[in-house]
Amino acid sequence: MTRGRELLIFRHRDFPEAGLQVPAGTIEEDEEPQDAALREVREESGLTQVRVVSFLGRYMYDAPRHAGEVHDRHVYHLELTGPADDSWLHWEMDPSDGGLPIAFCFFWMSLDDPDLQLAGGQGDLLHKLPPQ
Repeated sequence: MTRGRELLIFRHRDFPEAGLQVPAGTIEEDEEPQDAALREVREESGLTQVRVVSFLGRYMYDAPRHAGEVHDRHVYHLELTGPADDSWLHWEMDPSDGGLPIAFCFFWMSLDDPDLQLAGGQGDLLHKLPPQ
């Protein structure tokens, strides 16, 4: 999700070793991928004023931290359409593993920042975002 030339990024407050990430998750049964993208942003960040700009692509990702698990990734460019703080803490209240809420530390990072290195191959399609 972008705000101008900034990308919405988070860190797991209690698991910093997980690295920089963007909102993502699992598509629920009978859910369209773009609807899943909007839902995941809402659940993980608390932001609701968001729109789908475009579909960036789909690819398979062999998740090395989850031996033998391959993610079928649908990647969308989402855009913030309302106000948002520059940084905030949000608790995901419905984590997929059914466990306790997860604390995410959100912030915006320039797409041109050389330190923008997303974990788990999440940045593989950033080059497809349009220049602004």
